[in-house]
Amino acid sequence: MDFIYDEQTWTTFFQDNWLVLVLALVALFIVIGIVRTIVKWALVAAIVVGVIAYSGYTLEDVKSIGTKVTDSVKQEAIQAMAGEANAATYTSNGDGTFTVKTNNLELTGKPNANEVEVKFRGAKIGTWKIDDAIRTLIDTAKSNG
Repeated sequence: MDFIYDEQTWTTFFQDNWLVLVLALVALFIVIGIVRTIVKWALVAAIVVGVIAYSGYTLEDVKSIGTKVTDSVKQEAIQAMAGEANAATYTSNGDGTFTVKTNNLELTGKPNANEVEVKFRGAKIGTWKIDDAIRTLIDTAKSNG
């Protein structure tokens, strides 16, 4: 099994299964505290396997759900770029960076860089490569100011 996943995947998994995980953890402490033999570790393994089986889906499933949500938010942000470009403002920050703001979007980056940090409705949604849509938004914001 490959257990190398990002923080969002683990967070979603724990949020969806927190009650079962807490109950399993309590059961593990009881087993470890009471049973003093090799049987203890067999019971611990059985509880862990039971939790994994109970969850009903794999971590790969959780990751794919997270990816779908991220893609959906990214698509909304791209649509907002197109619809809000005329109201965009460009600000040159004192630290050598710039900020482009619309009602729903905020882009922060360095001039002549190929990436910007994107916030959508106040939440950071990642660092994106500057493509045609982002370049158009930046240029439009500069001309608005």
